[in-house]
Amino acid sequence: MAQDAPGRGRRRPVTRDGAAGGRAGSEAPAAESDPRRLRRVRRSYDAWARVYDWFARATASVGGVRAACVRSLDLAPGDTVVEFGCGPGVNLPALREAVGPSGRVVGVDVSTRMLDRAAGLVARRGWENVSLVEADAERPPVAAADAVLATFVTSLFPDPYAVVRLWCDLADAVVVAAFVPEGNRAANAALRAFVALNGRLFDARTDDPLGMLAERTAAARRALDDGATVRERDRRLFGTIVVEAGRDR
Repeated sequence: MAQDAPGRGRRRPVTRDGAAGGRAGSEAPAAESDPRRLRRVRRSYDAWARVYDWFARATASVGGVRAACVRSLDLAPGDTVVEFGCGPGVNLPALREAVGPSGRVVGVDVSTRMLDRAAGLVARRGWENVSLVEADAERPPVAAADAVLATFVTSLFPDPYAVVRLWCDLADAVVVAAFVPEGNRAANAALRAFVALNGRLFDARTDDPLGMLAERTAAARRALDDGATVRERDRRLFGTIVVEAGRDR
């Protein structure tokens, strides 16, 4: 168990560094996890870790989505930020730059191979204040943080509302980026194809995959509406991606 000084004196983060699963020190109620769904998500991301790493880095600046997410967190030097679904670590450089060497970045993911690739990045950069944890975002391995980031993760949860509300209890700022069919016809066609190809991953057993995606994005939005004082919404990439930010500051 590792305990670190909180940024700006607000929150004290508690994490299981390097441990798999479980929660540490938090008394907020956990969302219910389906072990079979979790195994399916883990296997999918493990299998595609190398390709996903390349694709995510190649498209990191497209639409300015990831940069907008980091700005919306309103991080300051010394803060602690937790990224749920950190994958191969595409957002880690920007997050680490925002909190500085005196801050703390915790990356959480269920995929071992994704975390292996993120760990390689951390080792190459020599970052001593970046930790990686194999755990389920529905049962966070943290008790508190200054900020939480999740990019393209909430659509994987059957009950995004419960998960995001839990994150709001953990952090002063929560920023979520998600796919949503609010763009033009061509953009929605591409998004429909993407969801169809990843149907098992999203549990999209429906004739209306875009409707399901919209429902999950809307549920995460409602959670931020209910759990945050200050709300911001930013549509990106022809309306197919929305950055939702909720803050108590």
